[in-house]
Amino acid sequence: MKVSTIGEYLYWSYANLGMAHAALSKGAQSYGRIHYVIRNKLYVGLTNGTMNLGSLKEDERLKLVLPQACCYCGNMTGLTLDHLIPISKGGQDIADNIVWACKSCNSSKGATDVLEWHQRMCRFPSLLLLRRYLKIAIGFCDREGLLEVNLGDLPQLPFSLRSIPQTFPELITLRLWVSPF
Repeated sequence: MKVSTIGEYLYWSYANLGMAHAALSKGAQSYGRIHYVIRNKLYVGLTNGTMNLGSLKEDERLKLVLPQACCYCGNMTGLTLDHLIPISKGGQDIADNIVWACKSCNSSKGATDVLEWHQRMCRFPSLLLLRRYLKIAIGFCDREGLLEVNLGDLPQLPFSLRSIPQTFPELITLRLWVSPF
């Protein structure tokens, strides 16, 4: 898919996320026609404004009802709080940007953007983690009026736009979640 604006870039990733989530939720072994239809409808709906992102409220609800575990590795001991988008990079110190992380992962990640860290670790993030990250990134760009900015004119962003995946691995390698958040 050829995208030219920040919004199109973010929406395409979110649409791929929707496709992968729909496939994994139904236990699909591979992407089928219906999953590509879901992706395309979601992308078009997001870009023309007829569809909206899901609320971060559902992500917050999951934090409360699922077991506390590191959102990066699933460890349930030695938990700390981590900012998906580091404060030092411009991330906000708000609940939407905070996840559970074990001391080891939190220390390893440090002030690195979570998607850059996953790439360095040669891992694809869980879909729920990526969903939260994309919602934060899209919300930031919407508030700042950046969704229509050309990709060639990238401003300084608090998140790593180029680390946001535009294609997703096969379903067998994806995880809906390692931990709740």
